[in-house]
Amino acid sequence: MDKLAQKIEADGANDKSCYIKTFGCQMNVYDSQRMAEALVEAGYRAVDTPDDADMIILNTCHIRERAAEKVYHELGRLRPLKQRNRNIVIGVAGCVAQAEGAEIISRAPMVDMVFGPQTFQQLPAMLDEVTQTRSQGRKARLVRTEFPAAEKFAALTQVPRKPITRSPSAYVTVQEGCDKFCTFCVVPYTRGEEVSRAAPEIIAEAKGLAEQGVCEITLLGQNVNAWQDRDSGQRLAGLLDDLAEIEGLHRLRFTTSHPRDMDAALIAAHGQNEKLMPYLHLPVQAGSDKILKAMNRKHTAAEYIALCKEFRAVRPDLALSSDFIIGFPGETDEDFAATMALVEEVNYAQSYSFKYSPRPGTPAAEDENQVDEAVKAARLQTIQGLISAQQTAFNDAQLGRVLPILFDKPSKHAGQITGRSPYLQPVHVTVPEGQDAEAVFAAVRGRILPVEITRTHRNSLSGQFSDAL
Repeated sequence: MDKLAQKIEADGANDKSCYIKTFGCQMNVYDSQRMAEALVEAGYRAVDTPDDADMIILNTCHIRERAAEKVYHELGRLRPLKQRNRNIVIGVAGCVAQAEGAEIISRAPMVDMVFGPQTFQQLPAMLDEVTQTRSQGRKARLVRTEFPAAEKFAALTQVPRKPITRSPSAYVTVQEGCDKFCTFCVVPYTRGEEVSRAAPEIIAEAKGLAEQGVCEITLLGQNVNAWQDRDSGQRLAGLLDDLAEIEGLHRLRFTTSHPRDMDAALIAAHGQNEKLMPYLHLPVQAGSDKILKAMNRKHTAAEYIALCKEFRAVRPDLALSSDFIIGFPGETDEDFAATMALVEEVNYAQSYSFKYSPRPGTPAAEDENQVDEAVKAARLQTIQGLISAQQTAFNDAQLGRVLPILFDKPSKHAGQITGRSPYLQPVHVTVPEGQDAEAVFAAVRGRILPVEITRTHRNSLSGQFSDAL
């Protein structure tokens, strides 16, 4: 993922600068935002490039292939900056930091501190320690890779939220960690066990964001539908009901879900909670029961398909997306055919598919039945062709419809502004003739307005305002 676009309004007294580059998932985007807010409170201002920064943080992700190598490559690009200015503080955060730990310090002596995703709340204290160590003529070599999720959640309430991108949409972390131990996944080892944040803290954060103009919130968690308030026992459907009562919030989303943690109340919420958007990301990973068992997913293909039907029974226009791992160890042509059959049966609005790549320390990495890379590539191309056709068909079905669009950013194209449909599609809207796009965007930013869809594209839609502005 490209670096986080940071637009924090700087305090004139902040004479130090920080740059954060974010890799990976929405959870990392959220963590980077909260790190930036903590640094601003500590006297830093955010900048958009590392060139003149006093502090540089790489917030890393370990899910994708060659994640660690990408981090070392990025550190190599930063080395000349460190050579020119030894006072720069360089930190590596996130899941690669958690997994690699002291190895990063050993391989990249330019790094001053390494800290995992559950310890970023210690950042101001770590900076103080770096400063003190340097004042004593010693080189800082900090490594913080504990799993104090409860401490992190408590710290989140102490730093006020500031919508960094000044966007009407915001993320709120409600759950972290994973207890499922899928055999391909490093999350239980990098994020720790499942821990839920307290409902009052989540609601307070959401209210604060709404007061600043945020009207759409996405709840985040590695297994977000496993969330449960530790005091009341409330589950995610109840939390969504409470959030729907907040004045100014008009759209609610959540990601990522696990099929094993779905309950009847959350399914029903998609037909009852008017602010809950008709889009659900529900990873299945494979359509073969043999492969699902090898992955330790603890559900069958039939159970997953039945779950999708339950959702569509209460919300017929629900858009579904998923994740697929292609070429998992032991996957045969028959197993892959079963995955293709599941995709045909469910019919997704979009999905993500990847070739399996071993993650050190996971059981699947030790499996001797690894699939040939050429076979993986051919299968991936086949399933992506089907997924692309389904996404095109879903987008084409919106042609001529009038959809409520939340306008959240200017367009890259002249004469247009951009928003999001209820199904999370980018929608590029032509401004009325004779009007300035920048002025129109300023007038509609954060508003939900009806747009007639006039063209469809593979990954987006185009349209025009159906009512006069």
